[in-house]
Amino acid sequence: MSANTKPYEDKMESTLRHLEKDLAAIRAGRANPAVLDKVTVDYYGTPTPINQVAAVAVAEARVLTITPWDSSLVRAIEKAILSSDVGINPTNDGRVLRLVFPAPTEERRKQLKKDMLKMGEESKVAIRNVRRDALDKFKAKKKAGELTEDDLKTEEEAMQKATDKYIKQVDKICAEKEKEIMEI
Repeated sequence: MSANTKPYEDKMESTLRHLEKDLAAIRAGRANPAVLDKVTVDYYGTPTPINQVAAVAVAEARVLTITPWDSSLVRAIEKAILSSDVGINPTNDGRVLRLVFPAPTEERRKQLKKDMLKMGEESKVAIRNVRRDALDKFKAKKKAGELTEDDLKTEEEAMQKATDKYIKQVDKICAEKEKEIMEI
């Protein structure tokens, strides 16, 4: 990695982290606390993520438990989950909420796989866009006389290697998620 490609590789890395976060939120039939990352509860007038007002744990393979630190929040958390796009009705025993994840149907698994592949493709496009921007900058520097022809070639090759590396990582992440979705 050269000094010129570092900021672009950082952007590619950021795209990868974003993909991982998005894929973690896909509900694949297993209990996964990440499905609640985007759900907020009204905590004294402030929208607050559930994981900041309660302990979220995987009790069993398909059961997620939410134990609020302040028991008065049980109803508010339940309401927030019901109004979100999580798609699971929590059971409430007065102190702890439980989310039981049903096993997805074959059709649902295929739809999840399709959504996941779309996210992967969008990430690849974002990575390629970063490469295109970098190459444009390098060519502008060459035109301005800041880079020689050899330096330009070296930077282009470094950028292509970085792009290939991150595209492979996107494929690997997507393959792991696909395996998780399809083996349920």
